[in-house]
Amino acid sequence: MRSAFILSVLLLADFSARAQAHLRLYSDAIPNSIPGPDEEELRANAQVDSLTSKVSIPDLTIFLPEQNPTGTAVIICPGGGYGTLLTKREGSDVARAFNKLGVAAFVLKYRLPSDKTMKDRSIGPIQDAQQAIKMVREKATEFGINPDKIGIMGYSAGGHLASSAGTHFKTRFVDPGGKTSLRPDFMLLINPVISFGDSGHLGSRDNLLGKNATAEQIRLFSNQLQIDSSTPPAFLVHSGADVVVPVSNSIRFYEALNKSGVTGALHIYAKGEHGFLTYPSFEEWFGRCTEWMKAMKLL
Repeated sequence: MRSAFILSVLLLADFSARAQAHLRLYSDAIPNSIPGPDEEELRANAQVDSLTSKVSIPDLTIFLPEQNPTGTAVIICPGGGYGTLLTKREGSDVARAFNKLGVAAFVLKYRLPSDKTMKDRSIGPIQDAQQAIKMVREKATEFGINPDKIGIMGYSAGGHLASSAGTHFKTRFVDPGGKTSLRPDFMLLINPVISFGDSGHLGSRDNLLGKNATAEQIRLFSNQLQIDSSTPPAFLVHSGADVVVPVSNSIRFYEALNKSGVTGALHIYAKGEHGFLTYPSFEEWFGRCTEWMKAMKLL
């Protein structure tokens, strides 16, 4: 009965991009979880975003284009330091912008690391990112997308998660032994956390790994160190004036892509705070992003 209901909602989404469906990531037990009550909280902050915290039940919100579908899909990972999720301006707003371009968008509400809800807090988010890629790829026909044009986008700590999906896909944190590829076909990284070293964002590192992270964990999740020739192409954008997540995160990731012969693009703005609240405008940096997608034959 539940499957029939979800399918009917998805069919309605074909007629209106505003008729979104919320699809749970896992039909059975959530892997790596500790049973307990759902304590998720949603609050509004007029200056920043809609903030979702204490996420323990992950899902996808599906945004399908009303017309001229390109077959390309983007899974969007909101930021928030692995402590909360900015689900509007780094989620639904950009999803609707993609729909106008004929791109299907899926906003990922991923689990936020917690020893209370997870057996291993360090892998909960990447499990959800991999499961999202698996689900979207396996339902490609249903969603009207090309299974070979599924990308992942992330802001800030969501950029760390997106880059983790793009560099750790050979380790199957979900569906071990499965046949569906967990590799995203491209990455869109917006002022991303990349390194978990001293030049990264220590708050994100502490939230994901805990305050007593080992040197091995820090290296493993410093994603510029995990790039090889199989890493998918990436677009990165950052502000050189970012005092929250230093621009060196994006620079090092781009340099590692270039060294491994992986196609990439990096745009650095002279001004602008973390999250681009006042500069550059959404139209400016998103225009750079979509131009790269055109060059990559994704639009």
